[in-house]
Amino acid sequence: MEDWIPFFSSDYWWLFAALVFSRGMDLLSTYIATPNLALEGNPIAKKLGWKWGGLMNFTVCVVFAAWPMVAIILVTTSLLVASKNFSVAWNMRSMGEANYQYWYSEQLMRTPMSLYLFCLGGQTALTCLVGAALVMFSSELIPVGIGFGIMAYSAAVAFFTLLGVWRRRLAMRV
Repeated sequence: MEDWIPFFSSDYWWLFAALVFSRGMDLLSTYIATPNLALEGNPIAKKLGWKWGGLMNFTVCVVFAAWPMVAIILVTTSLLVASKNFSVAWNMRSMGEANYQYWYSEQLMRTPMSLYLFCLGGQTALTCLVGAALVMFSSELIPVGIGFGIMAYSAAVAFFTLLGVWRRRLAMRV
């Protein structure tokens, strides 16, 4: 595959389908976990809401399906985010968004911040190493794109988790 592919070509439709599926799984897993977006970690997604967020995601799929490397990165990152969401969605939904947020905040306040940050750093660094290995030891588009997608996922987890922790800690002090 080239850097760019023609819109509506066969490769475009395959990448478009992969993007729609992966972005759809991210949206579905988010909806199952937090239907009111109270627990959404991305402030932009939270602000957009379901209607505008869905439209933006569809637009992303249409545009980036013509750029194979970016499409593969987005598909990988989206599927990993959806997987993480699904792993905790049952708990969020069964407890309810407000109760889960309260419970999580309470646990966070009981945990030494150094331990929490060490564990988050370990999780994201080890995940990033898997992606880096794919990037370093492959010259093919798909494994390299998947590697960058894994690295982007680990960066997103670190960034949005730290953002959420910072916001929760500020809220708990007020």
